[in-house]
Amino acid sequence: MTTEQTIYEQAHAAGCQAVERVTVNPMIVEERANPLDDQSAITRSYLVNDGVCGFASVLVRPANSKFAKYLVSLNLARKSYLGGVAMSVHYFNQSLTKKEAYGEAFAKVLALNGIRAYCESRMD
Repeated sequence: MTTEQTIYEQAHAAGCQAVERVTVNPMIVEERANPLDDQSAITRSYLVNDGVCGFASVLVRPANSKFAKYLVSLNLARKSYLGGVAMSVHYFNQSLTKKEAYGEAFAKVLALNGIRAYCESRMD
C-alpha cells in the first residue's frame, strides 16, 4: 500500500466518522399556489431530513503534488479553476451539512500529513 493510499483511507475514514457525529437540521420545502406570492396558500410541503442541498469539494494544492496526482490518477479529482485539484464529495445524497462535515474532516487529515488542502462548499 502506498503512502498516498494510506492517507486517503485515513482521510476517508475520518470524513465518514465526522458525518456520523454531525447533526443535520431538517428542511421543510413549501409549494405555494402562486410561487411569486409568499402570502398565497401553501398547496404542498415536503420534509427533507438531510437538510439544505449543496455541494462540497476538497481542494488540494499544488496540482503537481504527489497526493494531488494520486487523486487524479484514480479519477477521484480533477483540475480546479481555483488552482490545484478538486475532489468532489459525491456521498450523502444532497446534504450540504454532511458533505461539509466529510470534506472538512478529510482536509484536516491531509493537513496533518503536510498536504495543503481545504474544503469548499456551496448551497444549491
